[in-house]
Amino acid sequence: MDPVILARFQFAFTIGFHILWPTLTIGLAVFVAMLSGLWWRTGRVVYRDLMQFWIKIFALAFGMGVVTGLVISYEVGTNWAGFSRSVSNVVGPLFTYEALSAFFLEAGFIGIVLFGQGRVSKGMHFFACCMVAFGTLLSATWIIASNSFMQTPSGAVADAQGIFHTVDWWAVVFSPSFPFRLAHMVCASFVTGSFVVAGVSAFHLWRGHYPEANRITFSLSMWMALILVPVQIFLGDMHGRNTLEYQPTKLAAMEGLWDTTKGPAMTVIAWPDMTEARNLYAIEIPHLASLYLTHSWDGEVQGLKAVPASDRPNVPIVFFAFRIMVGVALIFLGTAITGAVLRWRGKLYDTPWFQYLTMATGPLGFVAVLAGWTTTEAGRQPWVVYGHLRTADAVSPVTPHAVALTLAGFFVIYLTLLLVFLWFTGRIALRGPVSADKMDPRQIRPGLDRSAPTIVGAPPAGPLPESKA
Repeated sequence: MDPVILARFQFAFTIGFHILWPTLTIGLAVFVAMLSGLWWRTGRVVYRDLMQFWIKIFALAFGMGVVTGLVISYEVGTNWAGFSRSVSNVVGPLFTYEALSAFFLEAGFIGIVLFGQGRVSKGMHFFACCMVAFGTLLSATWIIASNSFMQTPSGAVADAQGIFHTVDWWAVVFSPSFPFRLAHMVCASFVTGSFVVAGVSAFHLWRGHYPEANRITFSLSMWMALILVPVQIFLGDMHGRNTLEYQPTKLAAMEGLWDTTKGPAMTVIAWPDMTEARNLYAIEIPHLASLYLTHSWDGEVQGLKAVPASDRPNVPIVFFAFRIMVGVALIFLGTAITGAVLRWRGKLYDTPWFQYLTMATGPLGFVAVLAGWTTTEAGRQPWVVYGHLRTADAVSPVTPHAVALTLAGFFVIYLTLLLVFLWFTGRIALRGPVSADKMDPRQIRPGLDRSAPTIVGAPPAGPLPESKA
């Protein structure tokens, strides 16, 4: 087998698995900070219980993100030595900034978030939650900056040996695609988190468990969805127009557009045939692509045939991944609007079919994120640094069987991690936000304020009530 294909597949698998957890933690970190702030300002026990519930899920996802993220830095060195040699002067410092700022910030305050209740004031706990949430956003900023340089390189020049040297750090960080890609990814994380919260809350509303707590989170998440989904669609439109300017071949693959055309039609569905360079079984809407790509009726869009076949990505992968992402966005938009209508009619919390719908849409945010990253990364091919460094020149001189063996190992280990995560998270999610005041007193550590109990395994000191003896 081709070692380049194997190395690409291995990296796609590991980075695709990893991106699930930062996506979830970015969304949940902000939500947890919101609940902590509401508990601090109102003193309502229900906000404390909700915060404790979602902190547990956030902690598991955070741990998964740390474990799976460490692998990637080593993988870049082992499988992509040509890439490391070429761009280390540019990408290396960006990764270092991410570790020194975002990771250290998260590591410094995550302990207070997880174990500080009852040990620090409510205000301090809220501040720690905000710092962790800010750390997740800062981490995304540096990672998106490094990836955006690979998509739309700027601020660095390559010497005769193909090694990049920075000439303008501001231009490196704020590359042409960086603002659009950062906003699109962060908003995607918020949307994903909103629908995860909505799905879990809908499940408990359907079961009739903890109605007060789950009505609060269901209402908050549906408000977030109603605001964020249209914003995400708008950001996607801006990102698409940026791609049209700086990566026209990628955009042509997304649209399945082979010939440079004025007023191109939107291809709803088709099978892109790369051998014949045309679409089979196409269903099209005239001029619609021109309207949303160029904002004009007869705007010109470059086709795939404008570049040699060797410079084109795998069109079917990009074409279908893009449609999956857009399809999920439309499902989210319909769900958010339906929720708003039910809220207006006073039926948001007691409509079973809508609860089924939100439970079904809960995991779709991850599908959209994976589809979006596939569109972005597969659409950049055959370049690893767009227009400068080909993927085939970036791979390490490793044997195919070595890559295949480690790929199999990653698959087994990551599948095991996923099953463990789903087992523990599922148990927490199925239990719901139980109030600590209703727990067995043997589960509450003595000497702490009952408004913020710490759950431990050992029974409290002192005699138990007679009924418990």
